[in-house]
Amino acid sequence: MVMRVFAAILTVLLGTGSAFGQATETVPPAKPAIETAKPATKPKPKPKVAAKPTPTTVPRADAPATTGTAPDAKPEETTAKPSVKDSYAVLTLNERLSIQSDLVWTGDYNGLINGEFSDRLVASVKAFQKRNKSKDTGVLNPQERAILAASAKPLQDEVGWRFVQDQVSGARVGLPGKLATETSRAASGTRWSSAQGQLQIETFRVSNTRLEAVFDREKREPFDRRSGYNLLRPDFFVISGTQGLKKFYVRAFLRDGEVRGLTIIYDQAMEGTMDPVVVAMSSAFVPFATFSGQDGGSARRKVEYGTGLVVSGAGHIVTDKQTVDGCQIITIPGLGHAERLAEDNASELALLRVYGARDLTPIGLLGAPPRGDTVTLLGIADPQTQGGGAAISSVAARVAGNRLDAAPAPGFSGGAAIDGQGRPYGMMVLRTPMVAGPAQSPQASVVPRERLMNFLEANYIAPSSGSAGVDAAKTAVVRVICVRR
Repeated sequence: MVMRVFAAILTVLLGTGSAFGQATETVPPAKPAIETAKPATKPKPKPKVAAKPTPTTVPRADAPATTGTAPDAKPEETTAKPSVKDSYAVLTLNERLSIQSDLVWTGDYNGLINGEFSDRLVASVKAFQKRNKSKDTGVLNPQERAILAASAKPLQDEVGWRFVQDQVSGARVGLPGKLATETSRAASGTRWSSAQGQLQIETFRVSNTRLEAVFDREKREPFDRRSGYNLLRPDFFVISGTQGLKKFYVRAFLRDGEVRGLTIIYDQAMEGTMDPVVVAMSSAFVPFATFSGQDGGSARRKVEYGTGLVVSGAGHIVTDKQTVDGCQIITIPGLGHAERLAEDNASELALLRVYGARDLTPIGLLGAPPRGDTVTLLGIADPQTQGGGAAISSVAARVAGNRLDAAPAPGFSGGAAIDGQGRPYGMMVLRTPMVAGPAQSPQASVVPRERLMNFLEANYIAPSSGSAGVDAAKTAVVRVICVRR
């Protein structure tokens, strides 16, 4: 697996173009068809002569159809089946980007993550389908799409995959947050590294220069750098090789006389872990990025608003883990400071507690299971979207799998999803797709009620019962404020 993924890195370098131009993809030529021997031609039997032949006229191939069709003739098919390309055309850009990104993590795709249809993308989907014993159509059905996402997510969670905006260089960078835990200022960008320096990730930015000059410098410096692969194009370059006992990878782009790039250096002992991550980082690097300020796909704000659900009368609150990542202070308005007690990467949940709070009404998770695919989402939108207010609002949505067809305003993440009978369906979270390209619109999904209950029980908190209904659920909805440095 490691060798196959590392080989994919070189293929990415060869097969992808600039992030701002058209990607050039090389598709292996099809194998020549194997000719089979033509069957021997049987002698035609002598035609039988009718006693009284009736004169007939044989119609030409281009003659119009006549009335009266032979009983065994098949009617002509009037509606053409949609092509594979048509099937991808109906997907949103976010969906195509997400598919490419997930296929990179499963080791099936080695092209640029740009949301464009290509033969390489279809071949990658077919490879994934074959490995999963599905029919290799080249188009994912809903069940296969869910399997793909479920296959990629543990790999992303294992390294703590996340996106950040580098305030110094202006680039968008995909990072293995669990491996690169230290952050510091670099010469012309930002450096992320492991505690002992086995892994170093650094952005750089050079103005008023030529791409060739930066390319030559990166090949020669530092002195122990030995490049094994070089690719220089008019608006980007790639270099990879060894640097002492480490491996390195550099990718940089030119725009308007400015070069922005990314350097990754890691111990050769880490190649089993880092080689697939380098593929993802290369595809995800956007040097001249535009950021939306939403969670997940951009820089985290110093003050961020989310929603939480009261789950015990003792002051325990469950919220979206991402909302409270990196917080120095967590506040629940009206209740006070909240302490972070636990979190779970798999379920994307975080457990908070406020002390001394009274008259709290927990959400009723016990009881009959939720039914149907229609839910009401309850949350507290960001103050900027409601004129500085803190009102609890609701949004109607439908659930497909764990995905929601509606994405509420920022601040809703961590809110409740209530089914048509007023029973808790689960907790909703908002995520910006972790893919390359311009910042995408957030997508909403639901953490099912069972996961909520399992998370509470794992932290020795008994789920509560309560009244059904949207109004009852609103009493358990609170605002969560995260303050970062």
